[in-house]
Amino acid sequence: MNIMLFHSSGGLTPAVRQAADRLREAGHEVWTPDLFEGRTFETAEEGMAFQEELGKDELLKRAVLAAAPYSERGLVYAGFSLGASIAQTLALGDDKARGLLLLHGTSDIAPNASADNLPVQLHVADPDPYETDDWLNTWYLQMGRTGADMEVHRYAGAGHLYTDPDSPDYDEEAAEATWRVALGFLDSL
Repeated sequence: MNIMLFHSSGGLTPAVRQAADRLREAGHEVWTPDLFEGRTFETAEEGMAFQEELGKDELLKRAVLAAAPYSERGLVYAGFSLGASIAQTLALGDDKARGLLLLHGTSDIAPNASADNLPVQLHVADPDPYETDDWLNTWYLQMGRTGADMEVHRYAGAGHLYTDPDSPDYDEEAAEATWRVALGFLDSL
């Protein structure tokens, strides 16, 4: 699979690069655009402040420009937290998208969005301070209306960025379970 993997509000950190390497070792071609142009952040608050400074439109513009040269290949869009939000937005706007892998995040869905049978897999902590139960229920219903083929996997007791070994949220057991399921999902596409 050709995978466009977007980073979290921490930036293009070693953990994102490690995840990309893991996907490459499984036989996938992976691109990891740096939407923050080299900046990384120690805390979610610092990263979120920077992303607000840039603005949502600028982030999406950078993401679209990064993905555009590869979209004809039929991309799987993937991302961590903020990156998952961006991946979702791009996948729903790309009729050649092959799949959507969301780790730790989702995004608003436009009322007229269409994703006819797009395979979507979401992995989130349970509970997650950024992906509350009410939000996830609404997201699930809205994504269903797009026609997407969805799977949701929740990990009890894990922190928000539980797949990031450099994060205080890291949960090795939940992370390994996520990667097993996600790699199976990618192999099925």
